[in-house]
Amino acid sequence: MRAADRADALALCARDPASSVYVAARIGETDLDRQRGSLVGYFRDGGALESVCWVSANLVPVECTPDAAVAFAHRVRRQGSQFSSIFGPVDAVERLWSILRSAWRDPLDIRAAQPLLALGPDDPLLAEPDPRVRLARVDEIDVLGPAAAAMFTEEIGYAPFSDARGRDAYWRAIRTIAGRGHAFVLVQDGRVVFKAEIGSAGVGACQVQGVWVAPDRRGQGIAVPGMAAVTAYAREHVAPLVTLYVNDYNAAALATYTRVGFHRVGTFATVLL
Repeated sequence: MRAADRADALALCARDPASSVYVAARIGETDLDRQRGSLVGYFRDGGALESVCWVSANLVPVECTPDAAVAFAHRVRRQGSQFSSIFGPVDAVERLWSILRSAWRDPLDIRAAQPLLALGPDDPLLAEPDPRVRLARVDEIDVLGPAAAAMFTEEIGYAPFSDARGRDAYWRAIRTIAGRGHAFVLVQDGRVVFKAEIGSAGVGACQVQGVWVAPDRRGQGIAVPGMAAVTAYAREHVAPLVTLYVNDYNAAALATYTRVGFHRVGTFATVLL
């Protein structure tokens, strides 16, 4: 799909902003004419756009019907595309992976049920925001970077970089998020004890990611007011619908988000490759 298809693709994402915000954000920030193949569409007879799929570092379907899943999976296999994960609504991910798995490497992990949570503009914020949580500055990479890397390693199971070149690229990505005003920190004694980012924003929604509390500060009441602060800022300054998804086995995180006011609106799945 090309830049001329942008409006139709975003309209498709807007049908379910909570599920589609990641792809909507990538559509909004990408030159689709220069990066041909990043966004793939499936059209019904008569030419109406039925489904799309983001094909880049991640494979992410939107409004993915069974026929579209077959078409997307066969295209990915034919082109030999490489990506580090498949994620999105559970039914679509299961359909894609059922076709791709026979020709793909063994996954590092399959997270088959990840509650998709949301807090909308009319939903009450149930916790008091921590006033100490603030936007991270781009010049704070020396404290923000290690915290982000620790969170990634804990969540995914391996480090986000393996050498100085990879670290520099990862640091640049973090600076970009901070430069947008989408990175949040609570810094105490020169180190980050709480962090979160808004990783995606579009079609009236935004998605929080990278929520992390320093291991030695867990269980001390930091996460709930910290997330309340992030959510309050996001609703006022970024998008009225704040979303995130979490592993179903992470009882502590689920309890935190429930106490902030988030409620379940769907189920995601992730295949880590």
